[in-house]
Amino acid sequence: MTAPRPDPMDLRRRALELLQLTDPTAKAQATQALARERAQGRCTLDPAAPLTPAPEQPLPGRPERPRLVQVLQVPKRSPFTPEGRAALIHAICHIEFNAINLALDALWRFAGLPDDYYRDWLRVADEEALHFQLLHAHLQSLGFAYGDFDAHDGLWTMAQRTAGDPLARMALVPRTLEARGLDATPPMQAKLARAGDQRAVEILDVILRDEVGHVAIGNRWYRFLCEQRGLDPVAIYPGLVTQYEAPRLRPPFNLEARASAGFSPEELAQLRD
Repeated sequence: MTAPRPDPMDLRRRALELLQLTDPTAKAQATQALARERAQGRCTLDPAAPLTPAPEQPLPGRPERPRLVQVLQVPKRSPFTPEGRAALIHAICHIEFNAINLALDALWRFAGLPDDYYRDWLRVADEEALHFQLLHAHLQSLGFAYGDFDAHDGLWTMAQRTAGDPLARMALVPRTLEARGLDATPPMQAKLARAGDQRAVEILDVILRDEVGHVAIGNRWYRFLCEQRGLDPVAIYPGLVTQYEAPRLRPPFNLEARASAGFSPEELAQLRD
């Protein structure tokens, strides 16, 4: 007698379960497995399902290390010493671990959106998991591991502030905080190239390529939600920055990457000015 197949898992419910995992490697691998299961049709999707995190499992799940400190307490990282280069790679690795959490949170938290919204954020989570794995493997090749250096919690802080409104989340996480990565990556690659770390440069090529797509997804759903509410996406943005205490944008800007990620000519002109 054939054993009955288990009921297919719900995508949003599973994303919440993965967000609560504390082991970074297990979280990355399980996120990639979820993307495969969805591609194979082994996930259901209920956009309207009310979901509640288990109170005894704080969000997001994360390991005891790295120690989280204030932004200004994280020392400057130079790639021109072995430990400084490892600390810089660790900082990027920490960003990518947080990015897995941010994508999983966007997946489960906001109900009632089109199916494509959830498919988009599953793709982001899958790619962020790959980024974390690439960086962690490189960090280990330098004799260190994730958790060996202090880090800060700025990305998740903004996720907490915008937890009640998907429009604010789209405005201020992918198209503000993550878009800063489009600006910062080429100068960082130049430093790492001068330090002789070609593998890090190659990994950042992958990340930059994918992050253009992630910011584009943020732009897509920000504009969708603005249109749904009858709001002008350009006009309301400064007020959201003020309301949620988002970081102010500072040059230099990677205007080419931002254009590829879907920022409008008007938005790019404002950055130029």
